[in-house]
Amino acid sequence: MRHSNGIRRAALATTAVTAVAAAVTGILPGTAMAASTTTSTPPPACPASALQVSAWQAVHRPVGTGTGAAVVQFTNVSRRTCVLKGHPTVAGAGNGSPAHSTPLKVTPTGRAATVTVRPHGKAWVKLTFVQVQGEADGYCVSGKDPVTYPTMVIGLPHSGKHQVALNDGVWAECDNKVTVTPVSAVKPS
Repeated sequence: MRHSNGIRRAALATTAVTAVAAAVTGILPGTAMAASTTTSTPPPACPASALQVSAWQAVHRPVGTGTGAAVVQFTNVSRRTCVLKGHPTVAGAGNGSPAHSTPLKVTPTGRAATVTVRPHGKAWVKLTFVQVQGEADGYCVSGKDPVTYPTMVIGLPHSGKHQVALNDGVWAECDNKVTVTPVSAVKPS
């Protein structure tokens, strides 16, 4: 009988430990552990209202007298983490107005990946234009006239369109063409 009492005590102790473990972890006895794991929903795309956009001439740009290349920075000014992904669209805002914009022919480079942007975090794209040559009004190698815009309209998939001026000049380009990088968590130069 002593032996059966020892087994009974061990069984009661195991049941008690299982009940405590179930209470602590929220797992019911007999259910699989996978039932207790939760899958987190990925953050949503950053809405346009969550982004503050700024731009400046890139350090590394084609030789010439126009803008050549610019870095566009997207700062998450909201209180929530969100994501950006994809290549931007680009349009010159004629007379500084998106209503008078001229879409540029975009050539994407690189592979797009999702960039998670925490509150106050930043992401970037780099735009490389067909460079204006010469002095004064300049010229385009293609023979077309160069174009300048006070602002550009930069669009991101699922994150709106943003009108932005360069912090160091005007946007000057040739042929209404631009090569763009995808959104990146690494600041380009």
